[in-house]
Amino acid sequence: MKNARAIRLLLFANFISGIAQGISMISIPLYFARNHMSNWFNIAYVMITVVSLFWSLYGGTLIDKYNRKKIFLLLNLVNGIAIGTIAWLEYSTTGLTNYLAAAVFALTFWNFNLHYPCFYAFMQEISEKENYNKIASYIEVQSQMASALAGAGAALLISGGISTSFFSIEIEPWSLSQIFALDACTYFVALAIIYFMRFVPVSKRKSESGGVFIQLKTGYDYLKKKPYVFLFGVVTHAVFIVVLLHVFNLAPLYVEQHLKENAEIFAISEIFYASGAILAGVAIHKIFGGMTFVKAIIVLTFVSVFEFLCMVGSNWVSVFFIMTFLLGISNAGVRVIRVSYLFKVIPNQIMGRANSIFFLTNAFSRIVLLSLFSLTFFHHSGNVIYTFVILSLFMFVSGLILLFFYSEIILNKELKKK
Repeated sequence: MKNARAIRLLLFANFISGIAQGISMISIPLYFARNHMSNWFNIAYVMITVVSLFWSLYGGTLIDKYNRKKIFLLLNLVNGIAIGTIAWLEYSTTGLTNYLAAAVFALTFWNFNLHYPCFYAFMQEISEKENYNKIASYIEVQSQMASALAGAGAALLISGGISTSFFSIEIEPWSLSQIFALDACTYFVALAIIYFMRFVPVSKRKSESGGVFIQLKTGYDYLKKKPYVFLFGVVTHAVFIVVLLHVFNLAPLYVEQHLKENAEIFAISEIFYASGAILAGVAIHKIFGGMTFVKAIIVLTFVSVFEFLCMVGSNWVSVFFIMTFLLGISNAGVRVIRVSYLFKVIPNQIMGRANSIFFLTNAFSRIVLLSLFSLTFFHHSGNVIYTFVILSLFMFVSGLILLFFYSEIILNKELKKK
């Protein structure tokens, strides 16, 4: 690969910051669940997601207009300063923890809205087409390795230790301010790594004039002419939408109310999830090598439905861990196949805007589901399992849509140009 060193540095920077971000994003929902404020957090999450609708669309135009390395540098600088300031405020003040925790969650979430579309577009920009499958796998493996370490780190730091039949580690539990301070530091580490990146663009981009709306219209017009690329990009987000809701909102409540276990179980489940995702990142193209990309995603979507229904029907921790491991495989498998395909059919010139438009439908779906799950009914007497039933139905319908349009997507002329 022409930019092998730059790709390794970008992946490493993403890995370093991803660990601390993951610990923060696990710790915050757990904080609200343990303080019986999950409903308050759900409402905050809805508001954060609503803001992201506008931010992500604007972000897509920035990604396609400006130097993507400079965008990464600015993101890391701003978030490092902002979260470092919040860590200091949390340490030095009392009575503001709910709002400060929500602020860190919001900043991290909004950072994701720009970071990941820029990350994918940047990777496409510096990679050759023949390496797209490999790059998609690399992205997923490093991301999930960071998630696994984040889950282990969260279990260790929040609970003050990890205890299993094989080993036991005990430390002094960390406060949210300490976790946020660690998070802030890794932004500066990532900034330093990216600063020293050197690369030669493989995909050439031309400069575009016009304001935000004109540039957004360019992305919209492209997808309008490729309806089955648009359909594929939207519908294949279903499992990812469900996993986001599961990890950030529902799993802590499920562990507390349905399994009646402590926060350590949720944090450990993140290790199982990430382990499954790493396996998928390494082997998914080999496992589904004999299938078309759409058929593989349909299979993985229906498998995800089965996994959620198993969690509904069981209150065993072992089943929760096994299903979480399998969910890691199915979600990461869908993501790797999805990214590989979109890299091949969407020009790098508009990749940022296309991903922003896909995200818009993603965020809208989450707003609707989060608003529904904010109802008091789902937060008492173990009724959280009904959210799992609803999410299973959501994924099942998405799988049926892909099945119904299977031939149109497969025969799409863009695929023949690969």
